[in-house]
Amino acid sequence: MPTSSSDIGRVRVAVDAMGGDFAPANVIRGSIDALAADREGLEILLVGPADRLRQEIPAGEGGRELPLTIVGASEVITMKDSATAALKQKKDSTIAVGLRLQTDHRADAFVSAGNTGAVMSASTLILGRIVGVARPTIGAFFPSESGVCLLVDAGANVDCKPRHLLEFGIMGSIYTSAMFGIGKPAVGLLNVGEEESKGTEAVVEAHALLSASGLNFIGNVEGRDILQGRAHVVVCDGFTGNVLLKFGESIPAFFKGRISGYVADKPLKKLLMVPALGTFRSAMKSLDYEEYGGVPLLGVKGVSIIGHGKSTPKAVMNMILKAKEMVEKNINGLIEQAMVPA
Repeated sequence: MPTSSSDIGRVRVAVDAMGGDFAPANVIRGSIDALAADREGLEILLVGPADRLRQEIPAGEGGRELPLTIVGASEVITMKDSATAALKQKKDSTIAVGLRLQTDHRADAFVSAGNTGAVMSASTLILGRIVGVARPTIGAFFPSESGVCLLVDAGANVDCKPRHLLEFGIMGSIYTSAMFGIGKPAVGLLNVGEEESKGTEAVVEAHALLSASGLNFIGNVEGRDILQGRAHVVVCDGFTGNVLLKFGESIPAFFKGRISGYVADKPLKKLLMVPALGTFRSAMKSLDYEEYGGVPLLGVKGVSIIGHGKSTPKAVMNMILKAKEMVEKNINGLIEQAMVPA
């Protein structure tokens, strides 16, 4: 049976074993794959019903030498649960227990593919906000001609004040700079036009705040500019950002379906498509959520990564590795320095 490892230097990631549509099987497989990718630098605390998890862990996966610990949690917040109600009623949930491991200094990060609203609410309540941050934000990744674009906010805050949009820009710039090695990320404000006077009152005021922020702010950008790579960070309210995120996630499956329909029962067309399939897969890879694993919740006093409900083992693995990288690159410390006045 897996036991804990407290080796100095290992990053300890608490993993919600019951989060997601295919838990715990996909979560366990992804956790083991993450350990295979970085056994020396990573320790995993697998949170869930202990007896079930012991039965689910495949035999011959490292035995007692595997740096994986089972942490018992008797309750699960489902996708159908109300986020706030569930947190009050299910105090021994995998989400609550996993996050408390950080406040108890037993873990350095937490990842979950479970109920997004519950993970966001619990992360804010249990971990608390970084001083100077009014609203934690979710950052989502989009491919672009310049590499990658971070969209903030992607769903945590439906209604935003100008100050919140400024905070999103600051945190997004710090994250992008540290995680992708971009010196001064270009920050754009999503709008219906490039002119400063365009958009809602909140967006116009946010433009003024971002212009005076010291960020590499390039002004307003439009939806088409995201994939074209005009900005490394695109700032918007969570309503708009979540609509964009869900639309982007649908593109690979849409094109896959169209191609399947095109070649169905047409052997010659299918044969002609074979040389192009490798190129198509490579192009669609940058739109695949599995590659990014999950999205970071920025602005809380800890590391919290939120995954897709349909997360595969590969997505879970990448979530865990991303959490480890956030700890190692001290993202929270950098945000604290930026948000607190000198």
